[in-house]
Amino acid sequence: MSAILALGIFVVAFVLIATEKINKVKVVLFAAALMLVFQFAPGAEVFFSEHEGIDWNVIFLLFGMMIIVGIVKQTGVFDFLAIWAAKKSRGRPYRLMVMFMVITAIASPFLDNVTTIMLVAPVTVVVCDRLNISAQPYLIAEVLASNIGGAATLIGDPPNIIIGSRAGLSFVDFLVHMAPIVVVVFVVFVLFTRVLFRKSFQYNPDRVEAIMALKERRAIKDPEMLRRCLAVFALVVTGFSLHSVLHIDPSVVALVGAGLMLVVTGADLDEVLAEVEWPTLVFFMGLFVMVSGLVHTGVIRTVGDWAAGQVGGNYFAAATALLFGSAVLGAFFDNIPYVTAMAPVVEDVVAQAPDAKTGESLWWAFALGADFGGNGTAVAASANVVAIGIAARTGHRISFWQFTRYGIVVTILSTLIAWLYVWLRYFM
Repeated sequence: MSAILALGIFVVAFVLIATEKINKVKVVLFAAALMLVFQFAPGAEVFFSEHEGIDWNVIFLLFGMMIIVGIVKQTGVFDFLAIWAAKKSRGRPYRLMVMFMVITAIASPFLDNVTTIMLVAPVTVVVCDRLNISAQPYLIAEVLASNIGGAATLIGDPPNIIIGSRAGLSFVDFLVHMAPIVVVVFVVFVLFTRVLFRKSFQYNPDRVEAIMALKERRAIKDPEMLRRCLAVFALVVTGFSLHSVLHIDPSVVALVGAGLMLVVTGADLDEVLAEVEWPTLVFFMGLFVMVSGLVHTGVIRTVGDWAAGQVGGNYFAAATALLFGSAVLGAFFDNIPYVTAMAPVVEDVVAQAPDAKTGESLWWAFALGADFGGNGTAVAASANVVAIGIAARTGHRISFWQFTRYGIVVTILSTLIAWLYVWLRYFM
């Protein structure tokens, strides 16, 4: 009975978020409160449990990077990059979109997709404002590219870190098995955006002419502060890249980097904290509590056990179920808690596999489904929520359905390509 009620609360909350009739932060806080009051979520353990509570690694990673972005913004480098990008693309909408998508997809595997979006999105907004065009299509395309690109490495997408830890898979393992299909999917996606966003492309020749006359170097307000920011940021990027070697969580790296940048730049703390997306952080905490109710009452485990029971001896069917099932479920339940809950189920299925190659194929199918499913809806992945928060703050509001109608199409396309890849590489 408790499982049914918990699922009911989650579904109603999700519908309210999707319809946007009530502010989404209010919805998740009220739904989280119901989960706790009715003891569907594990009480005080929701603040401490790694598997059934708030993922503080995600919260503090976001918080640390928001502070870093807030400090870097004061140097004027975002305006510099915006003018540079606009001039390189000559204001051509599709060329500009491809440029941002490529930058995002290349950075996401090494910075993680959330961090990349927090750095690229502000630049995108400035470019679009200067060109007097709508920023929403460009932000959506960047998020979709970040979730695709981030799938390539162990540290590129948070679900990969969870899967790598559970399955004992290394950074190199992810590069060898995930990077090839990510490259293929990304190339197809870039070509597809020409059609997907065709009605959104705008070109204002007068604005472009004005931009071409600007000197981007003049946008840098404080060169010395920028040099210090870049030095600290280089250390942060190194920390992210060496995650599997140093065994230091990205959240710790981000917090240390934020503190160090505050000290060496002497940035105004009040001004920096004003740049933090507090509603986004609160939304994530509420969402984690909501999902913990589904985990604690056994809803997600029941679904996983049922899927595992359907496998029999057909491991290609198991890989297919994991791939498409994770893409569908990951699109509705933020893919971080979803992967956390489902990883033990996958581990049980893998343990019954006849050989190591077959067992590993199930982990890769699971990872591909969870990563690509992150594009499914506006709340499916951390990067989506962060980008929508930045868009709202800068006056370029993206609705749930505006994002989702593009995300669903891209998720279906990328999952089908991934399914073909899994069949050809592991079962052909």
